[in-house]
Amino acid sequence: MHPSRHRLILLAATTAATVVAGTLGTVVASAAAVGCRVDYQITNQWQGGFGANVTVTNLGDPLNGWAVTWSYAAGQQVTQAWNAAVTQSGAQVTARNVDHNTAIATNGSASFGFNGSWTGSNPVPGSFALNGTTCTGAPPTDEPTTPPPTTPPPTTPPPTTPPPTTPPPSAGLVQMEKLDRGLVSVRSGSGNLVSWRLLGTETSGVAFNLYRGSTRVNASPITGATNYLDSGAAAGSAYTVRAVVGGAEQAASPPALQLGAGYLDVPLQVPAGGSTPSGESYSYSASDASVGDLNGDGNYEIVLKWEPSNAKDNSQSGYTGNVYVDAYTLTGSRLWRVDLGRNIRAGAHYTQFQVYDYDGDGRAEVAMKTADGTRSGTGQLIGSSSADHRNSSGYVLSGPEYLTMFNGQTGAVASTVNYDPPRGTVSSWGDSYGNRVDRFLAGTAYLDGQRPSLIMARGYYTRAVIAAWDFRNGTLTRRWTFDSNSSGNGAAAGQGNHQLSVADVDADGRQEIVYGAATIDDNGRLLHSTGNGHGDALHVGDLDPGRAGLEVFKVDEDASKPSSYFADARTGQVLWSTAASGDNGRGVSADIWAGSPGAESWSSAVAGLANTRGQNVGRKPSSANFLAWWDGDPVRELLDGTKIDKYGTGGETRLLDGSGVASNNGTKSTPALSGDILGDWREEVIWRTTDSRALRIYSTPTLTSTRIYTLMHDPQYRVAIAWQNTAYNQPPHPGFFIGNGMGTPPTPDIHLR
Repeated sequence: MHPSRHRLILLAATTAATVVAGTLGTVVASAAAVGCRVDYQITNQWQGGFGANVTVTNLGDPLNGWAVTWSYAAGQQVTQAWNAAVTQSGAQVTARNVDHNTAIATNGSASFGFNGSWTGSNPVPGSFALNGTTCTGAPPTDEPTTPPPTTPPPTTPPPTTPPPTTPPPSAGLVQMEKLDRGLVSVRSGSGNLVSWRLLGTETSGVAFNLYRGSTRVNASPITGATNYLDSGAAAGSAYTVRAVVGGAEQAASPPALQLGAGYLDVPLQVPAGGSTPSGESYSYSASDASVGDLNGDGNYEIVLKWEPSNAKDNSQSGYTGNVYVDAYTLTGSRLWRVDLGRNIRAGAHYTQFQVYDYDGDGRAEVAMKTADGTRSGTGQLIGSSSADHRNSSGYVLSGPEYLTMFNGQTGAVASTVNYDPPRGTVSSWGDSYGNRVDRFLAGTAYLDGQRPSLIMARGYYTRAVIAAWDFRNGTLTRRWTFDSNSSGNGAAAGQGNHQLSVADVDADGRQEIVYGAATIDDNGRLLHSTGNGHGDALHVGDLDPGRAGLEVFKVDEDASKPSSYFADARTGQVLWSTAASGDNGRGVSADIWAGSPGAESWSSAVAGLANTRGQNVGRKPSSANFLAWWDGDPVRELLDGTKIDKYGTGGETRLLDGSGVASNNGTKSTPALSGDILGDWREEVIWRTTDSRALRIYSTPTLTSTRIYTLMHDPQYRVAIAWQNTAYNQPPHPGFFIGNGMGTPPTPDIHLR
């Protein structure tokens, strides 16, 4: 029997829905008195076993202590449980609260899960009772207005859902965000540059009319690049844009965002500082950011990490302040704040957060590692509020570790599971004081070619472990775990970077995890490893459009290995490399100069600028950091610190100097975020203001004639925006070539949710 997932909301004691071999029966509502509602969900099923989650909602008076009972009709047996004490006598099962979820308010819920065994069939129970009262309540028609109760993490790992061994039945059609036009007006000289998104689902046959107020400013529909320079227009003019399809004008877009000074400030609420147990005072600065459509309105919201001034590298001892994660609209309205608590240490390698619509409901979730004392955006407590697992050196090397998926709109806990992998013995990761054990990476990948999975990882200097998670129907379920300690995976040990990348390197429609010098296939198996070891930066994209597939450019730290190399992303074959030179800390690859076909590559420890064949073609740029498409041509610009430069053979030309802003992450000098979040395909840059009271979003004032759909509808680029905040931030690359002499971008095989 194939693994299956079934869901049943019980509406009447006298009406049962039976699930056998993937069939769901009819459920009919009863007119009986309302008392409780039970959601019994089979999360996965295998030969002889199954996993289930149960949520009971109290529709009566508040409860202080509860017991849920049901009977099995086919001899099923509960074998282990979490978040409830479950006993079974014959067919009768009783699940009782544990200490941390004793109370259920009116309209509140409690959840628990278990594994069980079955033979022959696995029908869903036909009736449930809460404290002896049969559950006959109909589901509410609206979201509950009271905050959800605390959902403590499980005490045992959730069941693993094995990956499918064959491609999904409808391969392709990747789930992507349903965005609006992202219309933006940037003051440009004596006029306004107005630009908007071309969606990935409308790459041909769509034109546009632009309106200033009620006046159309273009003489005929705009069929080229999705921007327009409205010369002589007053600053602050109001704009909308309308698509024209088959000669028919469509509905107007939302009004344009106004960037009158070339930027938009998003006001922030700076957390109050504090002091550590050793008496050290600290304050907060806005740090890395990400974006997602948290409320489903087609606009992006910003998710921001606050870093205390005493944040530490893992190699440094000492206490740190708490880490906070906020969500803001572009108008500066704060939606929620998560306090990760004292048991999550602050620093670039500890908290990697992912923002993505994992369940396909049109609203993005937010995922991150949590611990005892974490408080959700609605005040829910995860684990124990009193536990303090910090040692005298400030490290957190004991106590439970969790992974939590938060509701992106409210900040409430959606699902919490044990973090995989557990730390185990600290010294087994390479040292005994806590440096290597707490090196975390995170990402998002379309492992099945259709829906996104969450990637959470631990370790890269020695052992490397990567766990893939699906978030479906409100529950995190592990898809697979890759461990370099497992048989056949040893070539991945010690190969990780301070970052990762995600791309469909083998062109099978499913994305892989490029984990430094090793690449993990979509099924959780090792695809290949160059064996060149750990490094600080890598770039994955169609860097050489003259050859098939994607390429990887990577720098290395090992003095016995090449200082940098350029490789085939599918096979790991090194196409060219540079001589060993010790720790080569920075490296970049992109088409920054039209004088050489394809991408140019350069790094800190190597002289010159290399073409796609590794030949030195000229002067090395003055920075080796970030990138941005900023001016009108498709050749990319240099982003470093708080400036954007245009590369030239004789020197750089300054295009933007950020005013009153600061970069992040010390000498890394990275922006809070850079990506195509507004307007046409070119990239915005977000820096924090020097006082961290705002995020300042810059957008280009320059006209372009290049028409490309929004890069956020390219799956590789979109997941790159999600992983950009991971450890040593790196710039995003799409899955196709953008640069001098580029061809027409391929139409993405996507659908919008």
